[in-house]
Amino acid sequence: MNSLRTSLERHLQSGSLYAVLAALGFSFKAIFVKLAYAAGPVDAVTLLALRMGLSLPLFAWLVWASRGAASTPLTLGDGFRVAVLGLLGYYLSSLFDFYGLQFISAGLERLILFTYPTLVLVFQAIALRERPTPRTLVAMGLCYLGLGIAFVHDLGTAGGGHAVLVGSLWVFASAVTYALYYSGTGMMLKRMGSMRMAGLCGSASSLMVLAHYLLVADVTQLAQLPAAVWANAAMMALFSTVLPIYWVALAIQRLGPTHTAAVGNLGPVLTMLASWAILSEAISGYQIAGLVLVLLGVSRLKPAKPKVAEAQKAVA
Repeated sequence: MNSLRTSLERHLQSGSLYAVLAALGFSFKAIFVKLAYAAGPVDAVTLLALRMGLSLPLFAWLVWASRGAASTPLTLGDGFRVAVLGLLGYYLSSLFDFYGLQFISAGLERLILFTYPTLVLVFQAIALRERPTPRTLVAMGLCYLGLGIAFVHDLGTAGGGHAVLVGSLWVFASAVTYALYYSGTGMMLKRMGSMRMAGLCGSASSLMVLAHYLLVADVTQLAQLPAAVWANAAMMALFSTVLPIYWVALAIQRLGPTHTAAVGNLGPVLTMLASWAILSEAISGYQIAGLVLVLLGVSRLKPAKPKVAEAQKAVA
């Protein structure tokens, strides 16, 4: 018992356990979404509103917990940038992702989202007018070859090619908007810490999502939702939204961004295993081969900007 406690304390101090917990939390987001869809008649906008509404107090807590004498006061321009990042990173990206999960498996969704580093490099090359290096092109080729192989698996199990194509395009749009968000974090991280920025962007996004919901939906229907939908939304808000952001920040403080990002590569593997164990989604040789190629491709990518904290990996 003492040895187990000592081992746990050692992993907490090193940061490795925080990194694993963060990867586990992020990977379970798609699982909670699929469980909520199966629990009752709930649409993507309503489910996202539940997630972000329940997350809003926790995002506000992140802002409060990251306060300090060294905090730089926000200017009007900072507020505008935070709003834009919140629009891209937690609002549009999450909304597109939730739409996509209505059509494709959780395993394929995570693989598509996991290719966002390739998009970050593309956007940087466009902004800097630089040609991608051969290493980058090879890595991107491996990623998208792996996606193609995993896509073949879903074509045979998801009930039709059209649905898989629609769902994949929605999730890819989520990866694009998240990559834009990630690309824009560098400037803001020079003025504030990752936890403060995540709290501010998350709070802004939560308000946008709630405003969207109030404009298009009937609030009275919330009382008619099954308890299981609320429970999965609450778990998503706590375990797959806010806590992983906090855990990644703690991991980076102890492990550094490179090692934390390496542990984050567990995400697609954990999602695939969880979707098999909890959702009874089949795991085929196509999926395994696609997963290996995507992980290999991402691991070969040279980071676009080392200054961008890996704590911002909290996908949608």
